[in-house]
Amino acid sequence: MDEKAMQEVMDKASVLIEALPYIQRFNRKIIVVKYGGSAMVDEELKKSVIQDVTLLKLVGFKPIIVHGGGKEISKWVEKVGMEPEFVNGLRKTDADTMEIAEMVLSKVNKSLVQMVEELGVNAIGISGKDGGLLKVEKKYSDGQDIGFVGEITEVHPKILYDLLEKDFLPIVCPIGMDEQFNSYNINADDAACAIARAVNAEKLAFLTDIEGVYKDPNDKKTLISELTVSNAKELIGNGNIGGGMLPKLNNCIDAIDNGVSRVHILDGRIAHCLLLEIFTNRGIGTAILGDKERKFYHE
Repeated sequence: MDEKAMQEVMDKASVLIEALPYIQRFNRKIIVVKYGGSAMVDEELKKSVIQDVTLLKLVGFKPIIVHGGGKEISKWVEKVGMEPEFVNGLRKTDADTMEIAEMVLSKVNKSLVQMVEELGVNAIGISGKDGGLLKVEKKYSDGQDIGFVGEITEVHPKILYDLLEKDFLPIVCPIGMDEQFNSYNINADDAACAIARAVNAEKLAFLTDIEGVYKDPNDKKTLISELTVSNAKELIGNGNIGGGMLPKLNNCIDAIDNGVSRVHILDGRIAHCLLLEIFTNRGIGTAILGDKERKFYHE
């Protein structure tokens, strides 16, 4: 073997050794992955995400995928010629839109199941309606009706525990029911956060279309690789966080305050971002952790 080939082999070995303490630390632990954004649209990125989650499963983690599908829903609403109605910048989900949303999310769900199964891992796709997983009530935007959009009131994770115990990879689409058994669309970030809390997940990872949390949103060099809850609250209080990152970061804080050890905000546009964040010393996104958590478990 020539010197170059030997170096390539040694590099691969060093990568595996670097991953070892993380595999040991999170073996048999539950990890919730919120899957959305560009990673759901680009076929190559979709493939890399599913490969990542499948690998996590095969090395002893217990992953649960919670997926969105907003872009796909919008595409189908447009296809059928429906005129979207907005309230405070949010799309109103009327009965017809809700019907389309549920059909589209079910289609997305089963396509993800198929991709996981092709890689040799048993997966089961469910919605928040199955087993009473997600109970909701009607959500309002500043007191205004936005239709069949749900706010999660209860999570009953028995179906998830049963699937994990039988060695399945659960894939959840964010549809829930209220007390009258009406169907509601749920924000996928909210669903992932609520599920992570309910199953006492060790990690919650959000795949997004940004690199992570910035100290200065206008300066890409200020990406924060690790952030404590106190630091996160300080950033929010100082007005450094805005737009779509604000509710996402609040979800992260809520998850950690309710028992999730770490939350990761990752750029889903980077192939294999999950593996790079979870199995390498510094990662590539932003990890949010409790104030008393150690930064690196292997140090």
